[in-house]
Amino acid sequence: MDIAAYLAARTKLVDRALERYLPKESVKPVTIHKAMRYSIFAGGKRLRPVLTLASAEACGGKVDTAMAAACAVECIHTYSLIHDDLPCMDDDDLRRGRPTSHKVFGEGVAVLAGDALLTVAFEILAKASPTKRYGTAAQISELAHAAGSRWLVGGQVADLEGEGRKLSGAELQYIHRCKTAALLTASIRLGAMSANATDAQLKALTTFGQSVGLAFQIIDDILDVTQSSEKLGKTAGKDVSSQKATYPSIYGMEKSRKEARRLTAAAHRSLGVFGGKGADLRALADFLLAREY
Repeated sequence: MDIAAYLAARTKLVDRALERYLPKESVKPVTIHKAMRYSIFAGGKRLRPVLTLASAEACGGKVDTAMAAACAVECIHTYSLIHDDLPCMDDDDLRRGRPTSHKVFGEGVAVLAGDALLTVAFEILAKASPTKRYGTAAQISELAHAAGSRWLVGGQVADLEGEGRKLSGAELQYIHRCKTAALLTASIRLGAMSANATDAQLKALTTFGQSVGLAFQIIDDILDVTQSSEKLGKTAGKDVSSQKATYPSIYGMEKSRKEARRLTAAAHRSLGVFGGKGADLRALADFLLAREY
């Protein structure tokens, strides 16, 4: 599998759909729509929506049927980045290789752009087709639960409260499960739901998502130390300067890499129920482990 070509093709499909779903820049008030599009179309990797589409196909579904869910999760992800970068949060000036939203539009509009993307995500997902096992309400509930106070938002709270403190491995894993793995897992589950997945398929993909999600964040922690800002498209060394606990700071670099490999192997094992149909997901898991940005 040519993973670079695969990701480029899928990203193009997702971008076309987002172009259709989001209000044009010319729609009043133009400032908010410019700000929403500035961050959405800033060149993100689209990993979550790509995983949504791959999950749907693994369950025998189609890309078109999963596209609303794919775009919804990307809107949620981008909103979270806009808010994470605010001065009251991580106070970052660079995201996806360009100035962050609040540096371009000001803090007020950046907050509102994040709010608008969060809101439009559910407007988009409401257009998803129900399946026999999973109605539209169930799909909306899936995303809302992952993005709410128990998971994504809760993880950000725990992350803020952990700054400057020496965290245990269990506390750090809790933050990573909430802040990163929960939305990534929901992305995969939504793809499966769009394809009317069986209980066994959904269970397997949940395990896959949780394993890949944690591995993804461990690699993110490693890259923050080993890569440049130019390579990452965001400020490198931010975790150290913010006194945040990371896998390398608690376990060291080699143990962190070993744990990421262990989690990726667990993700592979969880896909046994899919046979050859899980090939794309396996390749994506390997890509996330080996990525350099």
